Amino acid sequence: MNRIKKIEEWRRLLEKSDDQPFLLFKLSMTCFASITAKKELQKLRTKLPIYVVIVQLNKKLSEAIESDLGVKHETPQLLIVKDKRGIWQATHYHIKEKKVKEAVETYVTQK
Repeated sequence: MNRIKKIEEWRRLLEKSDDQPFLLFKLSMTCFASITAKKELQKLRTKLPIYVVIVQLNKKLSEAIESDLGVKHETPQLLIVKDKRGIWQATHYHIKEKKVKEAVETYVTQK
C-alpha cells in the first residue's frame, strides 16, 4: 500500500487510471472499522496498486477525492478507480478480501 499525501499526487493517479486502474483506501487511524478493513486488504492478492489516504492527516485531499469522483466520503472507504471514475465502492465492514477480489475480477479484469 502506498500512501497519498497531496492533491497533486491524487490527480496524477486519476489521470493515469485509464491505463492503470487502482484501489483507493480511505481510513481513519482511530476507527476500529478502518483497522478491520485494513487487515482485510492486507490479505488481498491483486495486481492493482493500492493507495491509502489517512483522512485525519489529509482532510483536503479526502475532500478533493470526493469532489473529483462525485462519491460521498465515508471512512473507511475502498474504491476501484478506473477511467477517471470510482466504478465500485465498499465501506465499513463491507470491505472484505473476498468481496474486493470479486469486484476486481468483475470490473477490472473482465474480458
